[in-house]
Amino acid sequence: MALQERTRRSLLRLRHQLEQDIRPPDLMDHMISDGVITVNEEEKVRIKPTRKDQAAALIDLLLRKDDCSVISFYNALMKETHHDLAKSLYQDLPGVSSNGRKGSFDSSETYVQIMLSEGGVPQRPVVFVSRPELLNQVRMKLDLLQKDAGGWVTVFGMAGSGKSVLAAEAVRDQRLIEECFPNGVHWLSIGQLDKSDLLVKIQSLCFRLEQNLDSQSQHRPPTSLDEAKERLRFLMLRRYPRSLLILDDIWESSVLKVFDIHCRILLTTRNRSLTDSVSGMSPVESVLDDRKALEILALYTKMNQNALPVEARDIVKECKGSPLVVSLIGALLKDKPNRWDYYLRQLRQKQFKRIRKSSSYDYDALDQAMAASIEVLPDEHRERYKDLTVFQKDVKIPAKILCVLWDLEPEEVEDILQEFVNKSLLFVDNNNSRLNLYYLHDLQLDFLEEQNRDQIQSLHKKLVDQYRHHYRESVPTFGDEGRLYWIRFLTYHMAKARMFQDLYSLLFSLDWVEMKAKVMGPAPLINDYMEYGPILDKETSEVCSQFQEFLSLNGHHLEERPFPDVVQLALSQPHSSAVYRQAREKALDPANAGTLYFELINKSSVENLSRLLIHPHLGSIYSACFSHDGTKIASCGASKTLKVFKSTSGEKLMEIQAHDEEVLCCAFSPDDHLLATCSSDRKVKVWNIQQGKLLRIFEEEHEEQVNHCEFTNMSQRLLLATCSNDNFLNVKVWNLNKPSSQNTMFGHFEPVNHCCFSPDDAYLSTSSNDGTVKLFQVSAANEWKTIDVKSFLSESDDEDVLVKCSTWTADGKRIICAARNAALVFDVQTSDMLLDIKTNRLSTVQYCHACPASNLLALAFSNYAIELWDLEEKKKRADCSGHLSWVQRVQFSRDGSQLLSCSDDQTIRLWETEKVHTSSAVCLKRDSDVLFNGEEIIVSAADNCNRLQVRDGRTGSVLFQSEELPCRIRSTCMCKNPPAVALGQENGNVQVLALPSGKLLATLLGHTKTVLHCQFCQNGQTLITSSEDTTIRVWKWKSGECKVLQGHREQVRCFSLLSDSANDSRLLSWSFDGTVKVWDTESGEKLQDIKAHQGAILSCHVSPDGCLFATTSADKTTKLWSCESWQCVFTLRGHLDCVRSCRFSWNSKRLATGDDNGEIRIWSVKDGSLLKVCSQESKDATDSVHGGWVTDLHFSPNNAVLVSTGGYIKWWNVARGESLQTFYPTGSALKKIHVSPDFSTYVTIDNIGQDNCCHNSESLPSRKMCSSTSLRRYQSNMSRYQESIAANTSLSSSLVLLDFNVVARDAPVRDLWRIAKLRVL
Repeated sequence: MALQERTRRSLLRLRHQLEQDIRPPDLMDHMISDGVITVNEEEKVRIKPTRKDQAAALIDLLLRKDDCSVISFYNALMKETHHDLAKSLYQDLPGVSSNGRKGSFDSSETYVQIMLSEGGVPQRPVVFVSRPELLNQVRMKLDLLQKDAGGWVTVFGMAGSGKSVLAAEAVRDQRLIEECFPNGVHWLSIGQLDKSDLLVKIQSLCFRLEQNLDSQSQHRPPTSLDEAKERLRFLMLRRYPRSLLILDDIWESSVLKVFDIHCRILLTTRNRSLTDSVSGMSPVESVLDDRKALEILALYTKMNQNALPVEARDIVKECKGSPLVVSLIGALLKDKPNRWDYYLRQLRQKQFKRIRKSSSYDYDALDQAMAASIEVLPDEHRERYKDLTVFQKDVKIPAKILCVLWDLEPEEVEDILQEFVNKSLLFVDNNNSRLNLYYLHDLQLDFLEEQNRDQIQSLHKKLVDQYRHHYRESVPTFGDEGRLYWIRFLTYHMAKARMFQDLYSLLFSLDWVEMKAKVMGPAPLINDYMEYGPILDKETSEVCSQFQEFLSLNGHHLEERPFPDVVQLALSQPHSSAVYRQAREKALDPANAGTLYFELINKSSVENLSRLLIHPHLGSIYSACFSHDGTKIASCGASKTLKVFKSTSGEKLMEIQAHDEEVLCCAFSPDDHLLATCSSDRKVKVWNIQQGKLLRIFEEEHEEQVNHCEFTNMSQRLLLATCSNDNFLNVKVWNLNKPSSQNTMFGHFEPVNHCCFSPDDAYLSTSSNDGTVKLFQVSAANEWKTIDVKSFLSESDDEDVLVKCSTWTADGKRIICAARNAALVFDVQTSDMLLDIKTNRLSTVQYCHACPASNLLALAFSNYAIELWDLEEKKKRADCSGHLSWVQRVQFSRDGSQLLSCSDDQTIRLWETEKVHTSSAVCLKRDSDVLFNGEEIIVSAADNCNRLQVRDGRTGSVLFQSEELPCRIRSTCMCKNPPAVALGQENGNVQVLALPSGKLLATLLGHTKTVLHCQFCQNGQTLITSSEDTTIRVWKWKSGECKVLQGHREQVRCFSLLSDSANDSRLLSWSFDGTVKVWDTESGEKLQDIKAHQGAILSCHVSPDGCLFATTSADKTTKLWSCESWQCVFTLRGHLDCVRSCRFSWNSKRLATGDDNGEIRIWSVKDGSLLKVCSQESKDATDSVHGGWVTDLHFSPNNAVLVSTGGYIKWWNVARGESLQTFYPTGSALKKIHVSPDFSTYVTIDNIGQDNCCHNSESLPSRKMCSSTSLRRYQSNMSRYQESIAANTSLSSSLVLLDFNVVARDAPVRDLWRIAKLRVL
């Protein structure tokens, strides 16, 4: 109904006076209670900047409302003592029907206020804030009591949660009283009363009710509770049938029995179990949100809510939703408005006694309110409630933890906890269908800590002692409801109990590392070392750092499924590390008998320079950046997510599904409160880090993908710059307070890849596909100058130069640009090029970043490498190897101590800039050969400088190194007698060099393309090579005589002699043309030409007995061929991808094949049937099972174990097809593995050029054991081993393996070792 014209004119006439005098927030509280305006309407008025503007907005709102709204406004004026204004408005108020809202001061006071006052309903507190959602819940339930004369409505909550205020406000509603309770509302405060006091309370209520009746209806006061109950029943049913009885602060169910009189009752309680004692609707829980809490503080201090100091939010946070505490603090601040910080400190220090009474609440201070709830507990339960002091805030605890603590049965514990819950002393989360979880309100926990501060240590010790007693036989296992809690918090309780020796034993135990990492991942463990390491003895600091380093560098493996062997991972640590020593003890422990373990022989030569390795995303990571304080890292990429985690441990702090497409960049604001992201979806978003909420989205202006975003370096004038693939409007600067861009920088007409503010934020540099870097003045958005990078790199104007990025030096005087395979350093003022850093021609510079604290420059490359350059000395400082794919971004921390890098390999690495050094620059190529000569291991391979290196496999020391060759080395092989090494090059040349002198013995010319494979024959006089030119050449290398084997139509990647016999000159070759050819190397004659596969042949192997050979192909099949008939015996199908590798067992009974999906299959040679499929388990849906293609396979001499290479090395039980062990090299993508004849030593080179030489971890009881003792023990074990082989079974315990040094000195034992081979499950 529209507002009456007379009333409208009256409002307009009084408008000026109303705007001058009224305080709208106070009036709107009453109007919201009356239901005439909404919370949203109230907010629109409140956001006006001044009180006068708020008043004007409120009057405008009233002019759009109906008559009832103006009547409510009039009543609000009266309640807030604006009597003169109310009287001026009164004469023009509309008339309202008797069942409508009261329109006059007299009727309103008479009918509502007087009724509530006579009924004993308390007045509103001095400062009142409406909670409309809760009020509506209570009023809705009270409405339903019209149909239920004996119904109950319950409001419950902990001490100080505002239950009484909520109940009183719920009945302060004219419609509710008229329609539901016209006979009155009667309030009775109960609290903790004995029977006599309760009787007095009821006598008083009966007297009050009878006062309103005629004198004949008055009786003497009841003398017992039973009589009082009957008197009250009579009055409520006969005299006041449509009234409401409010019972405030009920503690015990016995009290409720007295009031079970079949009338309408509203009760408030802190004991939730009372709701089960009465019939009625579901209870309403009294809570207070942060916004309303801030409103209370604003009202007390008479400040605008938006103008409250920063301490206000912290105070609200500490008050944990308690209206009582907020009101107590507000009342104190009303008198002492400059004490925000002081009262915040008191709350944080739990000084509750200093927060004194300031209202009509029953207790003088907060601590007394808390204590009152606890005092009603039985003595033994009070002690048990005290035990809860040790638990952390916001942690939900299963009952099993308290079963251990109290040594009680689960049923007994649940009964005790339910009593605590019923009395609002504890809360229960029963959303988990399997078990209930219990937790304390923060205020309750604060109170307990304050009350028991002198017993904290002993309480924690009690919990730890009970844990040790309960789990004395074994640790918590899967299925134990308390397992997760103990794994998370046992270290915390030990530290609080000052049980440092126990803490040391736990933290530095590989068993604990395995248990916790398996459940929670590595980050919480790293956090434990950082948090508790400093409180342990100084002597343990080195051990702590060693465990922390182990987890930092292997954490990505500990997140894999199936879970890796922690002992095996630890065996890769340096020999000086406590982690390695403990792992070795475990490997030698008889309890681990039957488990294969391997360790690096050349450990000292294997470097791992990164400090932390994180695997945060599935998919390429395009951007990662430090926060300005260095404590956090943000990352984003192909997964469309934004993640934030700790830079110290990798612990995830936040994860947001940020965009609809790939997220290309993320950037922190200078104060680290905000994060910006940009995406292929053309949107730019700004996020609040603390809340994980989206603050701004800019989606209209960029029409193509947004490549980069960056904030200004200083927050005084915060701006955000973005650049995109737009052809014209491709660089924009945004003010976060505006919905559209503040400026657009014009100048580039091709996509812009990167933008970067100068250190003083005066200029913005932009890097574009047009081959230039432009510098814009930020304030004016004008182009200042252009640096034509293309002119320094391109020899012709038609040649494209894409500038990937630019970075400023710390002094702002130089700018560095990345383009192609170079980084160019320019003088900002003159645009002169100062330095040209050229790198490998085969890779491009993806990103560059200048250190803000030093002269270092970091470069990221597409060949997986990172280089550090010193700009002052103009030389390379270091290479950082470790990534397995393109490095997309690098960034220094603000202090320059750390460098982060992110890559397409889905990892982020952190590097300590002082620890990386130039020795890491030398790495080997994967095309290699290994010579096992007794105890010697000799490795030959080309390095990244195109030199041939021959190394000692045990020590990593270089035995020979050639000069840098002009053409790339693609293959190499070694000969034992004479000692020589051959190398094949991309230009087709082959050289033979003497070892160890490196003297050139022969240069063999003939191939016209890359030499892909070379091999010496057994006599050492013949060298065979194959090439991309489709030919095979057989050289008498000393004389240069050569036979050319021609016939293949495509490149010949490999070949194999049909036997090792000097009398058999047949050679088997295979090619991408799908054919296998058999040659006579003596005559050069082609003996057989077999069309084997439709696709390229990828591998071939001849059976040890010489009867069969196998071929595998890109057509996903494997074929077995007879070496007599040259016919196909079996075609083996089942692989779902290219079959990359194959190998016969030594007894020629089995064939193993591996494909590009990481699957290995074991076949019967006799009938071609499938025996086993290995690698069924997978880490995740996006990863190959073996971490990559299965590139090589080898059987053990006893045919019981199979070793395979892919992303890592795996050993398999052939009979069961189960994984025995996994060895993770630093890199990945292993191409080939060289295995010693005794199957004890394995050599491979990974894709970052590290030579991994590992062997079985020996189980020698004593390295000083005499040779005769060793011999006798080995003879005994050997007998058992041979018996098991004969029975085709596996040993249940391991053979004792000899140390290589012992083997070398003891010939008889060495011979036995060549038979024994290795430990088998």
